Amino acid sequence: MSDLEAAVEAIESGELIVYPTETVYGLGADALDPEAVTRVFEAKGRSRDEPISMAVPDLNTAIEYAAPTATERTFMHEFLPGPVTVLTERREMVPDVLTAGREQVGIRVPDHPLALELLERVAPITATSANVSGKSSACQVPSLDSISDDAAVVLDGGETGGTGSTVVDVEAGEIYRRGPDADAIETWLESR
Repeated sequence: MSDLEAAVEAIESGELIVYPTETVYGLGADALDPEAVTRVFEAKGRSRDEPISMAVPDLNTAIEYAAPTATERTFMHEFLPGPVTVLTERREMVPDVLTAGREQVGIRVPDHPLALELLERVAPITATSANVSGKSSACQVPSLDSISDDAAVVLDGGETGGTGSTVVDVEAGEIYRRGPDADAIETWLESR
């Protein structure tokens, strides 16, 4: 069994995995399984008040779990796949634990071949950095902290970009976290 197959199996069994993105390594679990999402919070030592985003392979999959407005869809077509997390209204099947009870969910379509191959086989999965909250994000497998002990599978995709994704609320015209492409996103938001 390949590492990718093992990762798919682990997610389907409710376990955690570590996977590469173009920004940093992510901690993945079935984003629709409240117990698996709870394990992500526990592994990270993350406050339950802080939502976790979900990763999907493409925009068609995104709209199965989210209800983006026309403006948000235009934005997503422009910037995804890429190092961007887009906040948009969630659909009913998205569990409260993932969004910390909020009505919006962060949608991420990573621009990394291994991540996309994983997501084409199993999605949505959680999209949060593979590190204990408050510690540095990992850009390569040897840099992973103790969180890798909680993962059933670690997918090694080599060195990543090193900066977390830009988090944007398109409808509010706000960037909540600046990362890659933040200047281009700001320009886009100002020109709409």
